[in-house]
Amino acid sequence: MDHPISAPSRPYLGHLAALMTVTVWGATFISTKVLLRSFTPVEILFDRFLLGFFLLLLMHPRPLRGAGLRRELAFAAAGLCGVCLYYLLENIALEYTMTANVSIIVSSAPLFTALISRLIFREGQRLRGSFLLGFLLAMGGIGIMAVQDSPMAVSPAGDLLALLAAVVWAIYSSLTKRISAYGYPTILTTRRVFFYGILFMLPVLAVSHPAWEPERFLAAENIGNLLFLGLGASALCFVSWNWAVGRLGPVKASAYIYLSPVVTLAASALLRLAERRMDGESSYELVQADALTMTAGTYRRRTRPQDEGGALT
Repeated sequence: MDHPISAPSRPYLGHLAALMTVTVWGATFISTKVLLRSFTPVEILFDRFLLGFFLLLLMHPRPLRGAGLRRELAFAAAGLCGVCLYYLLENIALEYTMTANVSIIVSSAPLFTALISRLIFREGQRLRGSFLLGFLLAMGGIGIMAVQDSPMAVSPAGDLLALLAAVVWAIYSSLTKRISAYGYPTILTTRRVFFYGILFMLPVLAVSHPAWEPERFLAAENIGNLLFLGLGASALCFVSWNWAVGRLGPVKASAYIYLSPVVTLAASALLRLAERRMDGESSYELVQADALTMTAGTYRRRTRPQDEGGALT
């Protein structure tokens, strides 16, 4: 059994965990950018969560027993939403709509988290005016940052996919709070969620026809970035996020999502400066849409006359 420090006695630990997690997630785009030279987005997602699963298995090899069907369904739903669907929806959304659109829409996850926790899971407090005011101010700030780097234009298909990504992450955060109440160690529950997420990802990986090029895994830069994404941004950060949600609740923890675009923007500026010094010109447009994490690292090549709509690389 987990014996966590109670939230009322040391609530700052939950806040520190959420802050640390979102900060790491906001910077993952650097590693993803490098890996996209050798791997497809789906391959990166599968590899990072597979690595994360095995690290959690090494950290806590004891099996999770006595879950029962109802709890297993909760684990499966969390894996489907938080590990599989969120990333896939966001990646696809970026193919159909502008960077700024996705950045703003996905950052609305805290509002959906509050609504879902209250209306569906019957948890949390009623939405207060202060929460809504804070949401509007945060979204306004994110919108200003987003449109400075990328123009906005309505694209119903892509915008709807981005909205669905925000909703499924909100469902995941709400499920995480419920799962934390089961009393299992956080590492065990996170590992079980990863297991189901990987299972749901297998059909997508199969239809994407991944290339069998094992030499890609021997390149030093690929090894380092896969280890960072798999061990740090996936295994450790998902454990810390789930722990923070269990202590703070999904609504308070999700509020830290507003900080992720700030981290992403700062890191992107540093990366572009480095690229200009090395190459004389930045050859990529940062997709900073990952207000939550993970594909904040997907890059889109600048549109050339022969390109068709600037598809993801």
